[in-house]
Formats: sequence, C-alpha cells, structure tokens
Amino acid sequence: MKISDIEIRLCKPREPVMTDSELRDTQKSDLHFLIIKLKTDAGIDGVSMGFAGMGAEMAGNVAAQSLKPFFLGKDPLAREQHWHDFRRYDRVWHHTPIYAYGPFDIALWDIAGKLANMPLFQLLGQYREKAPTYVSSMFLDTPQEYADQAARFKAQGFHGYKLHPPSDYHEALAAYRLCREAVGDDARFKLMADPVTAHSYYEEALRMGRELEKLDYYWFEEPLYDVDFHSLRKLTRDLDIPICGTEVLAGSHYSTAECIASGVVDIVRSDVSWKGGITAVMKTAHLAEAFGMRCEIHTAIYPALEIVNLHCVCAIANCEFFEALVPSSLLKLGILNPLRIDDEGYAHPPTGAGTGVEWDWDFIDDATVAVL
Repeated sequence: MKISDIEIRLCKPREPVMTDSELRDTQKSDLHFLIIKLKTDAGIDGVSMGFAGMGAEMAGNVAAQSLKPFFLGKDPLAREQHWHDFRRYDRVWHHTPIYAYGPFDIALWDIAGKLANMPLFQLLGQYREKAPTYVSSMFLDTPQEYADQAARFKAQGFHGYKLHPPSDYHEALAAYRLCREAVGDDARFKLMADPVTAHSYYEEALRMGRELEKLDYYWFEEPLYDVDFHSLRKLTRDLDIPICGTEVLAGSHYSTAECIASGVVDIVRSDVSWKGGITAVMKTAHLAEAFGMRCEIHTAIYPALEIVNLHCVCAIANCEFFEALVPSSLLKLGILNPLRIDDEGYAHPPTGAGTGVEWDWDFIDDATVAVL
C-alpha cells in the first residue's frame, strides 16, 4: 500500500468561532484550520484536522511544500520509519513549525485503524474506555465569571476546572480565590492554574505559587516560558504545588527527557497537534511513565484533534485527565460527532474504525478557501 495523493485544504469559517474577549493580547478572533487527507492506492483514506491558528495560508503552504512531497509514495503503515526520517529531512532547510507534522501522523494512524477495523484507542493498547474530564476556560472578562463557570461545571459532574486567568497579577489572584470559594473544598473536584506564561519573573511566579498552595490548587501550569529552564527548575524546587509544563517545547520527547532528568517540571505535557502527532505523544507518555511521572495531554483546541487526544488518553496509564476546552462553539467545528461527555464527567472516545471522526463536509466545503 502506498500514499498515492495528498489533499490539503485551507479553511476559514465564515463566522468567527470565538469572540475577541476570549483571546488574551489579541483582537483577532478568526480560527483557521487545515484538513489533511492522505489517499492510498488501496482505497483507504486517512483524514486529520490540522492547526492553522490565524494563518491558514502559512500553515497550508508549509504542509504543501515540506510535508506533502515527503509523504507522497510512501507506505502509510511505516509510521515509526517516517517519524525518524522526517527529523533528518526537516533538519535540511525545512525547519517546520511544531504543529506541521502532527496531522500527517494522525492520518497515518487513521489509515491503520481503518485497515484493522479498530478504534484508535484499542489499536494503541487500551487502558480504559472513558476518561475523567476537567474543563479548561478561555480568557474571561472578570474574576467572578471564572468562579461562576467553575461552579457551573462542578454542578454538571466534571472532575475539575482549569483557569486561564487575566494577565494582571491581582486580577488573576482574585479569580483563583473566587473559584475556590465557589467550588468549596471538595477534594474530588480539582482546580488548576494555567497563566500561560503571564509571570515575567521567577519571583512573581513564586509568590503566586505560594498563594495557590494556600488555596489547594492541584497544579501550576506554564507559569513561565517553557524554555526558561533555570527559573522553572527553581520554582519546581521551591514550591510544593506541582509545576506542569513542556507543552510548547520543540523536540518532542527528546527535549521533554531533559526536562525530566534535570527537574525542570513535575508534570510533563504533550498533545497530538503541537508535539508531532500520536507517535510522539505515546513516546512522551511512556518516557514519563518510566520516571514515575504523569504526562497530561494538552488540549489541541480543534474538536477533531481533541477526539484524537482522547484516544491517546484512553491508552495512557499515567495521564489522569482529559482536558475539554470551552467555549462550546468549538465543539462542532468541522465535525458531526462532538465529544460525548456523560453526566459523571467522563469523556468517551468514538468506537468507529480509526479516529472515528465523522466529518462535516458541507461545513468544510463552505470554509475551504484553497486546496493544495
């Protein structure tokens, strides 16, 4: 079996998926995406959504100029070979962004699942059939809105709530405190903090971390830039609350291995979009497991990619949660079968062959601005 053709769709929804207020430090709310289809001479297609952020043209051109010629004519089942060969290929003047390879790897796994007639989580090696889910906020206008949202999701049966708080230190602290007041001290419902590098210096992150410890937050995620290894290492040493990071580091499990070995973080992150696809996620999770460390899967933002993330979560023993990003407007972007989360807060992966994603081709056709 060979990859006979590759279709890359550049997609821009006609209506904004998010409002400006849900994005911090930007006023542009467009959310673009790619659709990658790997066609084989056996008639089995692998399909994946791809990250495009706010630049479908840029992401699509990278995919078309670097990834498409690499994969054409190759055996779609030789995933491990391709993953390693691409590292060398990419080093010679390609230098693709961290989100470029993931959708192609996902499409390869989709082909394998369809060929085996198995859902992806079983093909990977099933650990569970459903995963406890926490809700991850966008950026809200006031501290009280975070508290109201946290209380609402607790009442709906979710297992936790993670804030992406305001960038201002005092507003963020107010949001953290109000959320704790809103959900109470129930140990079964976790609160997490993810300021997305809002703290410029170690000292400020340390002060906030100590406040979070008083409030019994479950982890402190990306308080500083993932590449600020020196400061993160000190923070991990000086705080009791676990420090969670590595989600935007290039280098997949190789860079994560150094962060584990040198004590940069307590919990590592990976996802199928920014870390090199399913192949890389599983490598990172197994690496962390060998060190007795959790590998929490980071939201991939796009719903079709979240489904793939969930398949991985259900095949990883050392991942505690599935992360569900709100707002709900994201849940149906380009797909007909949004994630199923039951009344007890567990997410269930689709049981169809491969990724199990049911594509909304009418929506995708309407959003497509170019095919490469």
